[in-house]
Amino acid sequence: MPVRRRGVPTLSLTLLFETVIGLTPVKRFVVILGVVLLVLGVVGLVHPTFNYHQQEEVAKLGPITTTVDQRKTAQVPPLISIMLLVAGIGLVLLAPRVKQ
Repeated sequence: MPVRRRGVPTLSLTLLFETVIGLTPVKRFVVILGVVLLVLGVVGLVHPTFNYHQQEEVAKLGPITTTVDQRKTAQVPPLISIMLLVAGIGLVLLAPRVKQ
């Protein structure tokens, strides 16, 4: 039951955890997956570019190899982040209501 203050229902984290814990294992998995998708969508919108390093072998002479460490940048399209957010919200809100 949501906590009421001055007629306005508010949700607490303990209530949310109790609701998730009270679900069946499949529904709980779907809610957790929805939360993960929500977090990934928010991260994609807040920080759309990320850097990574890739080692490439340039030359190999017998037992001696030469590698080059290249720094590359990847960008997450905003549409993908928005789709992750929508899917996460849908899973979190609709998973407890689905009949098994």
